[in-house]
Amino acid sequence: MNSEILTAANGGALPPLASRIFKMPAAFIICFYVVLYAIYALVDEKALSAYTFTNLVNNATPLALAAAGQTLVVLTRGFDLSIVGSISIANVLMAVIPLEGPGGAAASLVMCMAAGALVGCCSGYLVAYRNLQSIAATLGVMIVCQGIALLILSAPGGMVAEWVSYELTDSLFGVIPVALLFPAAVIVAWLLLGRTDLGAAFYAVGADETASSLSGIPVKRTRLLSYIFAGSFYGMAGYMLSAQTATGDPNAGMPFLLLSFAAVALGGTSLAGGRGSLVGSIFGAATLMLMQKVLFSGGISSFYIGLFQGVLLLLAILLSRVLERTSNKGTKR
Repeated sequence: MNSEILTAANGGALPPLASRIFKMPAAFIICFYVVLYAIYALVDEKALSAYTFTNLVNNATPLALAAAGQTLVVLTRGFDLSIVGSISIANVLMAVIPLEGPGGAAASLVMCMAAGALVGCCSGYLVAYRNLQSIAATLGVMIVCQGIALLILSAPGGMVAEWVSYELTDSLFGVIPVALLFPAAVIVAWLLLGRTDLGAAFYAVGADETASSLSGIPVKRTRLLSYIFAGSFYGMAGYMLSAQTATGDPNAGMPFLLLSFAAVALGGTSLAGGRGSLVGSIFGAATLMLMQKVLFSGGISSFYIGLFQGVLLLLAILLSRVLERTSNKGTKR
């Protein structure tokens, strides 16, 4: 079934590189991250310490999870602005309903992911079954969710459970950051999903919706599921953001809107849909956060952070286009 789906999405011809569809976009950004970290180690002698690495992972994890969710929607040729509302709601829920202990932390995670999935279900229904443009539909959902977040917590404040704040930002055995387990679990889930019909359907719908429909793929259901899964990842991102900040903010999701798209594009996912990798987006988010550390360590003013991020993003998109054209030429030969 997977081969049939990919064949339909490419006009009846199965591309030779189909087996690498999950690997190629991620390979480049992973290599770039390693090189950038090497530069960081040269600039800052503490870069290789466990403490520094843990802080870096803690800072990158919320954006990495948010970018993972955004990738699912982008793959199906959509854009999800409701990411802002989902993260904000998850954050304020954590602040007004602090549940202590491991059991409380697990219940809080389920609560945040369920809230995000519900928001994603609303967005997905409007896009898939009411045929609204994704930007318009998710913008409306985002505004509603921001209003709900303000109703739950009218101003920054509240208190996240201490167990969540301390334990989830700590490290295992003094080496492995606890926060790293969350994107690692998402990556494993993604690799398993890639072996299923649904995983291939995400790509097929984004590549050619008409061909996918003619081949028997439930396009509407696939698109709806992409928003629901994305919403659950946004909820997880809000959960980990709360562990970092230890407080709530009804506007906590705002910074993630543009950065999530930047991470997705930097990770090699085509904004036109049908091509990319969730793994690449996670490393794209990690690269954006690492670049900030490198610039700070190099004594560069924070005013230039946005400039460097924009330049890096443009270079990544251009290089991705070049690699894609080279790959296409090689395929034709």
